[in-house]
Amino acid sequence: MFSSTSAAFFGFTGLASFVAATFAGLLIGTLLFSFTADRSGRRVVFTCSLLWYSAASVVMAFQNTAPHILIWRIIAGIGIGVELVTIDAYLAELVPRELRGRAFAFNSVVQFCVLPVVALAAWLLVPLRPLGLDGWRWVVLIGAAGAIFVWFIRKGVPESPRWLITHGKLDEAERVVAALEARVESELGAPLPPAVPVAQDEAKGPFSDIFRPPYLGRTLMLTVFQIFQTVGYYGFSSWVPTLMIAAGITTTLSLRYSFLIALSAPLGPLLAVTFADVTERKWQIVVSAICIGVFGLLFAGQRNPVWLVTCGILLTCSNNCMSYAFHTYQSELFPTRVRAQAVGFVYSWSRLSAIFSSFLIGFFLRDFGVTGVFGLIAASMLAVVLSIGIFGPRTRGLSLEVISR
Repeated sequence: MFSSTSAAFFGFTGLASFVAATFAGLLIGTLLFSFTADRSGRRVVFTCSLLWYSAASVVMAFQNTAPHILIWRIIAGIGIGVELVTIDAYLAELVPRELRGRAFAFNSVVQFCVLPVVALAAWLLVPLRPLGLDGWRWVVLIGAAGAIFVWFIRKGVPESPRWLITHGKLDEAERVVAALEARVESELGAPLPPAVPVAQDEAKGPFSDIFRPPYLGRTLMLTVFQIFQTVGYYGFSSWVPTLMIAAGITTTLSLRYSFLIALSAPLGPLLAVTFADVTERKWQIVVSAICIGVFGLLFAGQRNPVWLVTCGILLTCSNNCMSYAFHTYQSELFPTRVRAQAVGFVYSWSRLSAIFSSFLIGFFLRDFGVTGVFGLIAASMLAVVLSIGIFGPRTRGLSLEVISR
């Protein structure tokens, strides 16, 4: 139904259009609906956005034309976009500063564990028609099955105490914190040290605050970063099988090799758990971006399957290390009152970039081959290194209230 390349730059029958539809939905979710997590709370939006995605995916699985598939992929993408923003804001607010990086890294490990499952399902099911239903439809339905677990997960998820405080719900915030402290004391078998008082953020403030000092510089820095990091991250992860086919690997083998590469998806953030709170977040992003550029160029020059998979694994680990690090970093740089909206705004630029970079990569693949694609990725990573390395503030070991001032 979708070809690997498009006859025209903005073709709607190529793989690029499906990838672009995903990011169009993410753009709408992050830019237009991230305010819901600041207004209605992290917990309820976390639940509703995931249910939205699952329902839209089920409908998409039964569409028979490319335009209808694209429409429902956009709708599903809206739910993903809101979910990602909400998770970033929630984790940053709930976890102590000494563990913040490790918490985000562990969360990424869990998220990326899904990728090998999807890759395996694609490898085994796409060529088949179980029960008369196309294999790709089964892959989509398996992904949508996560909604079944939402109702169980949500019962054990407390609301963010910081969000409760900014909305004047002090008694509820106290109950949540007391329950968390009691659980930790029970696990440690010892009382917690006395709490250290910190100056609270302002409870109210308009979204426009992110365009005023001290947040304006951070907003601009993260906007530039998000525009360019997407080219490197999704330029590879969303195009692995297609890039391998273009390199001369058969379709069946490319899916097999893609599965082997996808198995490494959790390894990057799993390794990051060991240094997540030891080194500055900005330098983790910079080093990861350099590795993406180097390993990408090496990948482009490989034809031997062993080295192709090896470079793919190294590239995937670097991508996912950068992903964990910037999700942590961008959620630390803004105050609680507008955290979800701010993260949604800067993150939405990566979604907008991904829409056009999908077509751009399809164009480069058609006219310049795999080497041209990774040349583009390397140039984008240079922009990432410069934006974060020069303008990014430090956050390691600092409370959110200190960072936001």
